[in-house]
Amino acid sequence: MNRTTVSLIAGTAALAAVTGFATLSSPRAADTARTAAELPVERTSLLCPSPSTSDIAETSYTSFTPVTKDAGSGGTAELQAAAEESDGKSKSKGKGKKPGKPVLEPQEPGKPATGDTSGGDAPALVGTAEGKFAPGWTVQETTEVAAGSGRGLQGVNCSAPDTEFWFPGVSTAADRTDYVHLTNPDDSAAVVDIELYGKDGALDSTLGEGITVAPHSSDPILLSTLTEEKQENLTVHVNVRSGRVGAAVQALDDKLGGDWLAASTDPSGSLVLPGIPKDATAVRLIAFTPSDSDADLKVQLASPSGLITPAGNETLHVKAGMTTSADLGDVTRGEAGSLVLTPTDTSVPVVAALRVVRGKGDDQETAFIPATRPLGTRATVADNSAKGTTLSLTAPTRAATVKVTASAGSEGGEAVSKTFTLKAGTTQNVAAPTPTGLKGTYALTVEHVSGGPVYGARTLAVTEEGVPGFTIQTLPDDRGMVAVPEADQDLSVLQK
Repeated sequence: MNRTTVSLIAGTAALAAVTGFATLSSPRAADTARTAAELPVERTSLLCPSPSTSDIAETSYTSFTPVTKDAGSGGTAELQAAAEESDGKSKSKGKGKKPGKPVLEPQEPGKPATGDTSGGDAPALVGTAEGKFAPGWTVQETTEVAAGSGRGLQGVNCSAPDTEFWFPGVSTAADRTDYVHLTNPDDSAAVVDIELYGKDGALDSTLGEGITVAPHSSDPILLSTLTEEKQENLTVHVNVRSGRVGAAVQALDDKLGGDWLAASTDPSGSLVLPGIPKDATAVRLIAFTPSDSDADLKVQLASPSGLITPAGNETLHVKAGMTTSADLGDVTRGEAGSLVLTPTDTSVPVVAALRVVRGKGDDQETAFIPATRPLGTRATVADNSAKGTTLSLTAPTRAATVKVTASAGSEGGEAVSKTFTLKAGTTQNVAAPTPTGLKGTYALTVEHVSGGPVYGARTLAVTEEGVPGFTIQTLPDDRGMVAVPEADQDLSVLQK
C-alpha cells in the first residue's frame, strides 16, 4: 500500500470521528461499510436559542454526556454567550452579550452540570464539546415564565447547526407571537431564506429572502413581520443558502401559554410523533408535504394496548405544497399514546408536528411534539426531577427491549438502570428509575437492546398557581458514535 492510500484512510477516519460522517468513493465502499468499526465522535457543537424576553423569566441549563466506552480520558465542554456583532444587514434585532465566562462547564461525563440566568436579556448560547464530553452530549434549556404571553414552562434541547429545517405548526394569527431563532456559530455570515406555507400554498412574501445572520450571533425573526396574512396553521421552511445555523421556533400564545417547537425530522413517507400526555385535552395535527404530489396518510394511535384508529380521523389528505391540519380532540382518552402516520398507498415525503394542550378554561398550557427520528443506539434527555418527569416510549412496528439509565444527580446520588420490554404497536409511560440518594436534577439515557425501532419523548410538568405548565422533548439518536472503515481493510483498489 503506498503513502497516498494510507493518508486517505487516516484522513477519512479522522473526519468521521469529528463529524460523524465517512465515505469512500471506491468499488469496495459497500464492503467497507459492512465491516466498519464504530468509534465515539471527538467533537460536537450545540446551539441554544435566547430563552425569553420576559423580565420575570427564569432559565436553567443542564448539560450531560453519557459515559461512553473508548471515548478517551481528555476533553472539555462549555456553553457561552454568542457575540452579537450586527453588520447592519440583519432583518431583526438580536439580543445578547459578547462571549465571556461560560454559563456552565461540565466536570465529568455521567454527571449533569447546571447553570441559570434570570430576566429578559439572556443571550443565545454556543456550545462545544471535545474528547470524552462529545459523544452523546445533550443540553436542555428550560424556562419558567410566571405571567404574560407564553406563560408557563418552555423547554428545548439545544441543537446542532444545520442547513435545512421544517417547522409545521407555527402561526401568524393575532393571538400568537411566533419567532424563529437563527443562531450562527461560525466565523463567517450565514444567508438564510424563510418560506411560509399555509392552507392554500406558499404565502406571498419577499421579506424572508436573503436574511443575513452575522458571525457568532443570533437573530429572532418575528414571523408575522414576513407576511400580512394571518393564518393559524402554517409550516416554516428554513433553508440556509450559505453557512449553517441552529434554528428553533418559540411559539407564544396569549391564552394558551407557549413553548418551543423543534424542527420535524426530515420529510418521510412514515412518521412517528411520540409521547402525547395521557391527560391532553386538545391535540392538533399539522402536516405538510414539499412534494409535487398529494400525500394520503393513515392515522393511528399507538396506545398501551396496541394501534388504534381515531374515530373521524382515520386518514389525512395533505395537498402538495399546502399545510393541512386536523383536530384530534382528547385522542389519548386518559392513556399514554403516540401518533403513527403511514402512507395509505404511494409513499410521499411529509413533515408533521402536534400541538398539545393540557388543562381547561383559563388554566391551559401548550406544548409541541414534532415528528422525530428513532432513538437508534442511544438517546439522552437532561433536566429531570424526582417528580414531574414522564418518559414515554413506543415501538410502532415490532416488539423491542430498551435499557433506561438514570444518571447521578447534579448535586449527589448514584446512577440506576432498568430494562423494559415494549410490545409491538404500543406506547408505554414507563416507570423510569431515579438515582439512589438523588440531589438536584438528573439525566435519562435510553439504549436500544433488541427488537424493532423505538421512539421516545420526555414530559416535564410543573403546576404554578393551578396552571399546568409542561414541556415535551423527543429523544432522537444522540449520534455519539460513527462508523469508521477499518484501517486493515484491503483498499489497494485506490492505488494508481
